Amino acid sequence: MTDLEQSQQKEILQLQEENKLLRQKLDLLIRQMFGKKSEKLDPAQLELLFSEMDDNALGKDESSTAHIELLEDEPKSRRRKPSEPRRPRIPEHLPVVEEIIDPDPVKACPDAWRLIGEEVSEQLDYEPAIFVRRRLVRRKYVKKANREAPPIIADLPPKLVDGGIASPGLLSQIVIAKYCDHLPLYRQEQIFSQRHGVEIPRQTMARWVEVVADWLRPIYDEMTRKMFTGSYVGADETPIKYLEPGAGKTKQGYLWAYRVPDGDTIFDWHPGRGHECLESFIPESYNGIIQCDGFIAYKTYVSDRKGIKLAGCWAHARRKFHDAFEVGEFRELSGWILRQIQHLYRIEKKLRDCRAAPSLRKVVRSFESKPILKRIKKALLLFKSRSSILPKSLFGKAISYTLNQWELLEVYAGNGLVKIDNNLTENAIRPTAIGKKNWLFIGSKEAGWRSAIIYSIIESCRNRGINPAEYMRDVLTRLPSMTNWQISEITPQAWAKAKEEAKKLSDAA
Repeated sequence: MTDLEQSQQKEILQLQEENKLLRQKLDLLIRQMFGKKSEKLDPAQLELLFSEMDDNALGKDESSTAHIELLEDEPKSRRRKPSEPRRPRIPEHLPVVEEIIDPDPVKACPDAWRLIGEEVSEQLDYEPAIFVRRRLVRRKYVKKANREAPPIIADLPPKLVDGGIASPGLLSQIVIAKYCDHLPLYRQEQIFSQRHGVEIPRQTMARWVEVVADWLRPIYDEMTRKMFTGSYVGADETPIKYLEPGAGKTKQGYLWAYRVPDGDTIFDWHPGRGHECLESFIPESYNGIIQCDGFIAYKTYVSDRKGIKLAGCWAHARRKFHDAFEVGEFRELSGWILRQIQHLYRIEKKLRDCRAAPSLRKVVRSFESKPILKRIKKALLLFKSRSSILPKSLFGKAISYTLNQWELLEVYAGNGLVKIDNNLTENAIRPTAIGKKNWLFIGSKEAGWRSAIIYSIIESCRNRGINPAEYMRDVLTRLPSMTNWQISEITPQAWAKAKEEAKKLSDAA
């Protein structure tokens, strides 16, 4: 075979390999767009793949399998779902409106009939929201004994918008509708006009939203301060487009999300995605763990901050092996890795179910999770050495990502406070993803802070089971007459605690 033929043959093989990789990427893209979104796999399918694996080739040892066997699920015949009380079809806390329906003969001559009982049936009804003209009538008085003295009148209560007509209830509704129910201002303008006959231009509502965000900023700052007094926080970012004046098109900005388990969610707006965004938001006094994905900005940020340590996210690593499994690339090997990661998550589920303290979680992870982690790493190094697994393939990329993040992925096993993944922070970002599908973009680069503040308040309310509309209306009513020293009393955490204590007092009375 001539040199030209060898060169052509080599080029053909290279093109065939590139074609294969492109087809895999296309197949994955089609699955992501039109397939199911869940990453759940059939346990029986994984069991079949697992049984076909050559365990000796992966360096299986008895010490690691001893822990894995303890993690197997119980047989289906033994499983019992915990009994839960059946929810009432109509919630008991709703107000009752009674309507008495009498037969026509009784209506015609009620004195001829005697009531002997009744039958009650219930329906769930809904009354649409209404606009109200709230008049504040301040009466003037003059002293009878001294009519020449100037009259007196009560002071007008402080308002959020000086000289404006918007009450806290209306402002709360506009903000909740946009950031919680994902209704853009132009749709709210149409609803108010067509259903209620009230004309409120969207430009006016946009100014009101800015006023609300400005009033909520001290609460936002207090929540941020408290968040970074701890030692663990999750971080993630999501792209959101914004309008650039004069450019005639949108540009890409980012909402950075920070979340503490069982705590607040804080968003921070930046037009970029560099490590400078972290430097400008996280206080220099913070010394703790930041859990994140493999984005380079986090590593660049901590390179100059020796007091901060990064923790990896196993959900991101798992997702990459799942993509390789779905397109059928090295299905047995990717299935085996997924099975091991499944063992890690089963341990975490048992710890959650028993509400284990951080100290207990650390001990259990040390004895059960670390042997599995050791086995996964040994297998990944073995797979990486195989020439048949190309670095640019989906499975090869999953291996490289996991090994590059390995030190960060092991952090959770040695710390009882850290979660196995960063899903809590990712879940906090989801409402913003739904919202931007409706309102598409932020009005300007300078307007991003409004969304960050309001989303932070709403998501922190959700984390604590608070009705965001109830909280927003109450806080916007109280804020104009409060001082900065009282802000700590109306954060979502403090507000929820005060409401719970008030409920206990009411129940005791």
